[in-house]
Amino acid sequence: MQKSVLILGGGLAGLTAAKRLTDRGFAVKLIEKRPIYGGKVSSWKDEEGDWIESGTHCFFGAYDVLYDLMREIGVYDAVLWKDHKLTYTLAGGSSFTFNTWDLPSPLHLVPAIVKNGYFRFGEMFSFSKSLIPLALKKDRYPPTQDHLTFTEWAKQHRFGDRLLEKMFRPMALALKFIPPEEISAKIILDVTEVFYRIPGASCMGFLKGAPQEHLIGPLLEYSKAKGAEFLPGTAAEQLLYEGGEIRGVRMTNGEVLAADYYLCALPIHNLNKVLPDSLKKEGSFFGDLEKLKGVPVISVQIWYDRQITSENNVLFSPDGVIPVYADLASTTPDYRTLRGKPHEGKSRFEFCVAPAGELMALSKEEIIERVDRSIRSCFPQTSKGAEILKSTLVKIPRSVYAPLPNMEQYRPTQKTPVSNLFLAGGFTRQLYYDSMGGAVMSANLASEEIVRAAGG
Repeated sequence: MQKSVLILGGGLAGLTAAKRLTDRGFAVKLIEKRPIYGGKVSSWKDEEGDWIESGTHCFFGAYDVLYDLMREIGVYDAVLWKDHKLTYTLAGGSSFTFNTWDLPSPLHLVPAIVKNGYFRFGEMFSFSKSLIPLALKKDRYPPTQDHLTFTEWAKQHRFGDRLLEKMFRPMALALKFIPPEEISAKIILDVTEVFYRIPGASCMGFLKGAPQEHLIGPLLEYSKAKGAEFLPGTAAEQLLYEGGEIRGVRMTNGEVLAADYYLCALPIHNLNKVLPDSLKKEGSFFGDLEKLKGVPVISVQIWYDRQITSENNVLFSPDGVIPVYADLASTTPDYRTLRGKPHEGKSRFEFCVAPAGELMALSKEEIIERVDRSIRSCFPQTSKGAEILKSTLVKIPRSVYAPLPNMEQYRPTQKTPVSNLFLAGGFTRQLYYDSMGGAVMSANLASEEIVRAAGG
């Protein structure tokens, strides 16, 4: 008899799990409270016909599991890979770039260390010495540093404040939207170790258009074609726990949905809302989930009346409020539009605005003004006289989980103590941090656990 799975959450993790489980012969039903799918990777057209994204979606070369998935549904060719370099723009108009060589690790990083054009040799030498534990212990080392913030770790290893502020501050904000004095050292060290060990891991790509058209939509249609049922605009209120198992999910409209197995692929704050108190009190597995908190994120898009930069790549900035951004008119061919009409030869930026906590209460106009000031500071010549033609703002009060020191111990496994309840999402334990790669890997692991539970 065919086993059934009810998936809560239509983000990348939930959609990936729907594909994996339909491929394995399960009857899958997925509920999503929003009218659109994709979660943190969602995109939609506004009333003027322009695509809006929930955030700046950069595709790291390290996301192997994501690219395996994209190849399976025939959309991998939508990723446009950029030159393998990381460029930092500074207030006043200067910049520096970390280039790489096409050589085995660690030789591929030699240009970044000796000829970035900004940091002195002594600074980079101190930084290189700090990587010795990573070189010797590899991925075994970062977990041992989870008790420290990255700033505390950096000071222990005595590399200068300038390196911390100009290189690692935008890196921390780009990865997890919180600064180095708050983020766990483990996160930055994990990423650094992967970049150090795998030459192509830090290469960046962008989709040629909207995630809805080139990732989320095709993933949804694949599972639909194999029999999965999707219910948008349908919100769960609470899991019904009785006799050691989940017996169903009560919806906000009072309806109860039941299945053999339940997979929660919700953001951590929404997961905590649907878990019953009786389950949280049974042990630390579910009780500890309330220790994980989401990070506020702001995303801004601005169309200008001229081209401010010709850089066809992701850009970082330690100055102002735009730690990571890109000119989508260069990186993303389908986005060379304004109000549905061609917008060729002019800039259309998308900015991650972080840290966002203190900015969330500001008006759209105040935030746009700060972002505009930051980009003009980085490009004082080419932005002179430039006018804003359109701007958009997306606020997400709780996005990825906040990886503060000592939080790693509270990240749950995909298999829970309840025999028919499973979890997916970047906050769960897997090789990647909370990211697109992490969402896919968590769904892969959760799906395999369900297959095993069903006697797979």
